[in-house]
Amino acid sequence: MRRWFHLLLAGSLTATPAVWAASKDDSRQPKAALDEIHQRLESLKKELTSSQEEHAEAADALKKSEKAISEANRKLHDLQQQQQANNQTLDALQQQKTVHTNNLKQQQALLNQQFYQQYLYGKPSQAQVLLQQQDPNAITRQLHYFGYVSHARKELMEAASANIIKVETLNAATAKTLQKLDSLKEQQEKERAELQQQKGERDKLVKQISSKISAQRNEIDKLKRDEQRLTQLMEKLAKAAREKAAREKAAREKAQREAAKNKARNQASTSQQASDSKTIARNDALPSNAFDGSNFSSLKGKLNLPVRGVVTNRFGSSRADTGVSWKGLFIRASEGSEVKAVASGQVVFADWLRGFGNLIIIDHGGGYMSLYGNNQAVLKQVGDNVKGGDTVAAVGNSGGNEQHGVYFELRYQSKPFDPMSWSVVK
Repeated sequence: MRRWFHLLLAGSLTATPAVWAASKDDSRQPKAALDEIHQRLESLKKELTSSQEEHAEAADALKKSEKAISEANRKLHDLQQQQQANNQTLDALQQQKTVHTNNLKQQQALLNQQFYQQYLYGKPSQAQVLLQQQDPNAITRQLHYFGYVSHARKELMEAASANIIKVETLNAATAKTLQKLDSLKEQQEKERAELQQQKGERDKLVKQISSKISAQRNEIDKLKRDEQRLTQLMEKLAKAAREKAAREKAAREKAQREAAKNKARNQASTSQQASDSKTIARNDALPSNAFDGSNFSSLKGKLNLPVRGVVTNRFGSSRADTGVSWKGLFIRASEGSEVKAVASGQVVFADWLRGFGNLIIIDHGGGYMSLYGNNQAVLKQVGDNVKGGDTVAAVGNSGGNEQHGVYFELRYQSKPFDPMSWSVVK
């Protein structure tokens, strides 16, 4: 019976009459072989169920880690924006301080010059002027001149005092801004350290999940092969009760069909894998706000893809790993690259989603939406309004993807359509 079982399980459906004669002498019944296959199939189903449960738990852990990384990236991005604003404030304070310091130096120079002239020639009193001058008009002009000089000196000293106060105020404001910058820098370093730790944990989870996914696919393929063998075996055993000649003829025809089917399947798989691995198109231009204000329906053939990189699939083609049709494009790009909104709209989803990782969805109005998945971080929140060309995410490989890039879809009334037909990239 072992010889019979081995030949059937290996797909040897073109057995010779001598083989069938040997099988007739075997003491074991075909039902025992069927029971053995059924038991093995049940065992494989239990193992697959257990593996799927473990994958779900690992995916939940990945979701938590990648959402934490996204939030840390968003905080770091906000801190950098605050630091830029404070740097601008500091530059403005330094410019104001320079202006007031220069004014103060000029005023001090004028005062020094006036005091020096007074030291050389002294300051005659009004009585001296009256006694020394005989012309009443000259006396009047001289007294008026002394009053003007005295008033000018008073105003100059008051302005100098005011500038000293302004410089001291600006010095205090500058010190406060520098202290704020130091605090922001310290907070940035803390956030950066936490981000690195989270990324390390996330990378570990990605490796674990990739390993589990690979193991699951192997288990699924193994289960399908075993089911196919079981079906073939049952058909073979059912035909064993019929006339020997008819059974052998049917077995040969089936073997030929299976060989042709496997050959066609292998050729299709090889062709699809080759198609998936090649470059479909390359995108070097990024979206802008040139079409803001226009209806999205008028942008067909005008859109730029959201990230610089290589398009590795065609819309509607079958995926080599699952056989499911592509509903969008996968654009392979460098980790951390900026992901741009293809047109203006409002963010309606910004969260982690199984299979898509950190995902952001933008509503462009009129029933049109764009989706950006597998991101390292989403930089916008639900309710945010964005313009065409705004940075909305950073490139990653979240969701268990092995390659870095962006999964990009366009949808109308929730139904996907080909982004390449709306893009300037051909």
